[in-house]
Amino acid sequence: MSQKKVSLDYPYEAPNFKRSGLADWLELYLHDHGFLRLAFQNLYQIDNYMWRSNQPSPKQIEHAHNNFGIKTILNLRGPRESGGWQLEAEVCDKLNINLINFRVRSRAAPEKEMLLKVPSLFSSIQKPSLLHCKSGADRAGLMSALYVIVVMKKPAIEALKQLSFKYLHIKHAKTGILDAFISSYIPFEKQGIEFIKWVEEIYDPEKLSREFQEQPIASRFVDTILKRE
Repeated sequence: MSQKKVSLDYPYEAPNFKRSGLADWLELYLHDHGFLRLAFQNLYQIDNYMWRSNQPSPKQIEHAHNNFGIKTILNLRGPRESGGWQLEAEVCDKLNINLINFRVRSRAAPEKEMLLKVPSLFSSIQKPSLLHCKSGADRAGLMSALYVIVVMKKPAIEALKQLSFKYLHIKHAKTGILDAFISSYIPFEKQGIEFIKWVEEIYDPEKLSREFQEQPIASRFVDTILKRE
C-alpha cells in the first residue's frame, strides 16, 4: 500500500515516503525530543470529530486509531525529511489513515493564503480527525481555534480558549501573535462580518505584525528552554 496523495498539502508537496529505520527512531526520540512525549501527550478532544495533540509517536497514532477511530491526521509541522515524519507516514500507511501535511507558522501573523484554505480543508477530510504540531500548544492551538470558528460556528472569544496555558501555550511570547490574530477579528465579528470575508477583505497581516509586542523573557523561555518550533 502506498501513502495517499492529498491535494491540500500547503504550501509544499510531501517528501518521498520510505520505510523507516533505526536512524528515524533515534531522530524522533533524540533530535525531535520525542522522549519527552513518551509519558505526556498533550491530547484533547475539541468535539466529536476532532482531536488535538503534540507530535504523536507511532504507538500513540495506533492508540488514537483503535480507540477514537481516527481516519485523518493533519500534520501542521509541514512535510519534513525527518525520522519523525517517516515514522508517522509509515504507521498512517499501515493503518490506512489519511496523512495531510498542512504547514502552519507559530511566530508570525497567519498568512491569508493558508487561512483561505482552512474551510475546504476541514470540510473535505475524513473524520474523526487528529491535528498536531510539535508541542500541541501553538500551531495546534491556532488550527483548533479556526476549527471552533469555521466548523463549530462558535464566537471568536470561545475559540480563544484553544490558545491557553492549559495546552502549554504562552501568549506573552512571540506565539502570542496567534492570540492577537483571533482577538483582532472580534470587533468585526460583532458587526456581523463572517470570518472568511474578514480574512479576504479586512485582515492585514503586516499591520498585525507591526502592532504586536512580545515579552522578550517569555520568548527566550519558549525558544531556548522549551525549544518550540
